[in-house]
Order: sequence, then C-alpha cells, then structure tokens
Amino acid sequence: MFLQDRASDTSSGFKLYHYDPTIPGAVIFLLLFLATTAFHFWQLIRPRCWFMLPLAIVEVVGYAARCKSGTQSPNWTLGPFIMQATLLLVAPALFAATIYMELGRIIAMVDGEGHVKIPLRWLTKIFVIGDVFSFMLQGAGAGLQAGGSLEALDNGSKIVVGGLFVQLICFGVFMVMAVSFDLSIRRAPTVRSLGGAPWKKHMMALYIGSVFIMVRSVFRAIEYIQGFDGYLLSHEPYMYVFDSVLMFLVMALFNWRHPAEIMMDSVAVA
Repeated sequence: MFLQDRASDTSSGFKLYHYDPTIPGAVIFLLLFLATTAFHFWQLIRPRCWFMLPLAIVEVVGYAARCKSGTQSPNWTLGPFIMQATLLLVAPALFAATIYMELGRIIAMVDGEGHVKIPLRWLTKIFVIGDVFSFMLQGAGAGLQAGGSLEALDNGSKIVVGGLFVQLICFGVFMVMAVSFDLSIRRAPTVRSLGGAPWKKHMMALYIGSVFIMVRSVFRAIEYIQGFDGYLLSHEPYMYVFDSVLMFLVMALFNWRHPAEIMMDSVAVA
C-alpha cells in the first residue's frame, strides 16, 4: 500500500502529521532564520568565507516548505512535507562540519598541533568525512521514506537513526578531543596562544554550539526510534523546542562569534 499524493487519501491510514502544523510557528522561525542568514551573508562578504551560507539556506528553505505544508491542512501534499522533513533533518550536519573546521583553524592559529593526538592535516578531514557519511545516511533514509510504502518508511527511519548515531559518535569524540586540546594548551601554552588571538572566546562558542547540536541530535534519534506514531512526532512543540530553537541559537551564536574572524586571523599568523 502506497501513500497517495494527499495524506487524507491513504488507504494505509498513514498520516504525514499527527497534528495541524502551526503556520505562525513556521513563519516565526522562517523569519528568524532569514534574519540570521542575512546577517551571516553580510559578515561573509569581506573575508569571503562562504561556508556558513549553505546550512543557513537549507534551514530557510526547510521552514518555507513547512509554511507551505501548514497551509494545506488537512490535505497535505507530499512535496512540501518531504522537503521540510528532509532539509530540517540534515541541516545540523552542515553546522557540525563548520564546527569541525573551526577547531582546526583554532589549532593552526595558536600553533597548537603538538597538543592534539591526530596530525592537523587529518583532524578536520576525519571528522568532516564522518559528518558527510552521517549526512548521506540521513538524506538517504529520508529519500527512501519518500517512496511511500510502509516498508520504505520503516526502513528509511532505521537508516536515519543510523545516520544520527554516526553524528552523535563523531560529535562525542570531537568534543573529547576539543576539551583535551583546550586543557593541554592552557597547561602548556604556545607563544601564539598567549598573544592577542581570540581563540578562547571561539572555543567557548564551539563548546556551546556543540552542546546545542548534541541535544538536538539526541532528540531526533529518540523521535525516529519512537516511530511515526511516537509521542514526539505526534506533538509539534517538541520539534520547535529541541530543534528549531536550538538551531537558531547556533546560528545566532556564530553571528556573535563569527568563524570568519578565525579564518582571517589564522591566515594572518600563517
């Protein structure tokens, strides 16, 4: 039994939503992400560091699709539903890649390669590769769910959970390494770490952003483990609290402590 174009016509009884998606909520976060994306764009013009834009655009398009989906209640079409579900699911993987790259820049800026166990030329690559693998698994799982059969939905959900666990493992190892580097270089500082480089405030932003993404990924993993009839997927406020709010805070955090400052300083000291 396959999903029809409209949720209300499914012979399987599957529902795209277990609630009427709130349009005001989607509009609010669409505007918030538009605002922080515009600010990021302005911040990126001078240093020409464009890596923050893709993740910001993904969030904006995801909430635009959710707005569209909200206007279709109760006859939701698959297109906007799949777009918002997929984009909002995979966007944090792009945030994670930014955080991985930022730690590498911080280490290079303070000449701190001796304080990490992995050669700097491999450190960022290893975590970004893991992140890309997680991104691909989540995207593949979401794409499989778009096939429409209940078997595809179940299998796709399992693949998404696998991708989320890969993300959690990578992030967990990354945070341990980041803390280890931070403690080591504070105990035995390098000349550059004692200079005017703003690495400490960027490490703090990195920690806060990492915690937000970890909490969000744990929430999403539990959500998908519970399944489409689970409590979390059946109650919309949880998505806004544990996904929308946290991801907006990550965007705003990097408006405040923008990675471009690290990029420019790391080039200056090279």
